[in-house]
Amino acid sequence: MSEIHISVQGFEKIKKELEALKKERPAVIQAIKEAREEGDLKENAGYDAARERQGMLEARISHIESRLPRFQVIDLNTMGGDKVAFGATVEIENMESGERKTYTLLGPDEADFNQGTISVYSPLARAILGQEEGETVEVDAPRGRIFYEIISIEFKGVKNP
Repeated sequence: MSEIHISVQGFEKIKKELEALKKERPAVIQAIKEAREEGDLKENAGYDAARERQGMLEARISHIESRLPRFQVIDLNTMGGDKVAFGATVEIENMESGERKTYTLLGPDEADFNQGTISVYSPLARAILGQEEGETVEVDAPRGRIFYEIISIEFKGVKNP
């Protein structure tokens, strides 16, 4: 069983999500019961919707519970160094276009591209892990090979919301 990296904050968020999902179970069961009491289940949209919600709820609970034992929880405040690692905030420059982007490397369960975080298992992160400022890396992307220069590496620790 392989480990899954996650920050302390990401782990707490996942645990809260699991708790909320489990608290939602009784309401979904009640909705199914009430819809069942309405009669014919073949044409009962409320019943179908409640059953679908129950399926999604149970699938997410099962997914989270299956991952919990595999999480390797990492305190971002203890991270540092001059090489790209989990928790690093890295500024990179596309060598062809000159476009610069900044990403923080986190676990797959907490990465959110729209928030500027990427999974340590993404192709870009795998290419830059272990590298230092000034180094050039090659990333195989769907549109072809892209070369990036690592401009800066920072370990910012916990961000205050």
